[in-house]
Amino acid sequence: MTDTALPPAARMHELLTGFQVSQALFAVAELGVATALLNGPREVDDLAAEVGADADALGRIIRFLAQHGVFRTFDGTVEITDLGHTLAEGPADSLRDVARYFRRTHYAPFGDLLDTVRTGEPAATLFLGKPFFDWIDENPELAALQNEAMAGFTQNARGDLLTAYDFPRDGTIADIGGADGTLLTEVLAAHPGARGIVFDLPSSVFAARPVIEAAGLSERVDIVAGDFFQSVPAADFYILSAVLQDWDNPSALRILRSVSEAAPAGARLVVIDMVVPEGDAPHPTKMIDITMLGMLGGRQRSETEWRQLLADAGFTLRRTVTGSGSYSALEAALA
Repeated sequence: MTDTALPPAARMHELLTGFQVSQALFAVAELGVATALLNGPREVDDLAAEVGADADALGRIIRFLAQHGVFRTFDGTVEITDLGHTLAEGPADSLRDVARYFRRTHYAPFGDLLDTVRTGEPAATLFLGKPFFDWIDENPELAALQNEAMAGFTQNARGDLLTAYDFPRDGTIADIGGADGTLLTEVLAAHPGARGIVFDLPSSVFAARPVIEAAGLSERVDIVAGDFFQSVPAADFYILSAVLQDWDNPSALRILRSVSEAAPAGARLVVIDMVVPEGDAPHPTKMIDITMLGMLGGRQRSETEWRQLLADAGFTLRRTVTGSGSYSALEAALA
């Protein structure tokens, strides 16, 4: 377990071996170890047989992760902790799909982060030979996993933000870059007088239909495929959730201008994204900012940076609403 009282060299060694923690967590997630423990403690041998693992190797991984609070062990048995529950399939705060996604998409490219620091080029582009999203679009299985992982992650990271922010009760709400429509279905379920549009690339938005049908919203939602760098549909209200963080400022500006060009008079925009606080205190945005740097060339932004970016696209930032999670809602209107 991390101990800030360790001598500097020991603390640095702990940081340097962080890759081992990641890979151990990936293995636990992929094998379904946490899921197998949801019904109570198990003997390691029995657990290993169920998940298809070598008992000795799994026992050592469990011992290693127990010091990080993922498991508790006693008398040859192991049980899952609240932290470990997040790697199980089923819990509302599950990050199992995120772990499985990171193992297959993020881990290897980050080996080229040194070159990113030297050149500014995303490590994923250097490693894959093409931009990350182009690579994902060529693999339907990974595209589907990305939709599942990001829907779960952003839903947890939003906390109660969709309740804290006052969405419109009527008109048309367009979720730009809305992927499988998870966010829009939540908003429309709470606002029965509104209609919706899910807009994304064909490789992503295909997953929206079953989500919308399962929510009973087929009559109220249009699924539209397109490229937000080119144009977006007209709507009364626009949502950009966890989209602009993926892009550098020139690219984010192009997306915002697509919205401003399509938006009728009186339309509003809400950007659901993270806001980097000032100072050196720990904050999730600072970790995710490095993910953006290494994978996409995107960035997390301070409120001042958000205000300027929106202004450059013709929007005025009206207010910032925070909830219980790490995302905020930045409401803007055309200036």
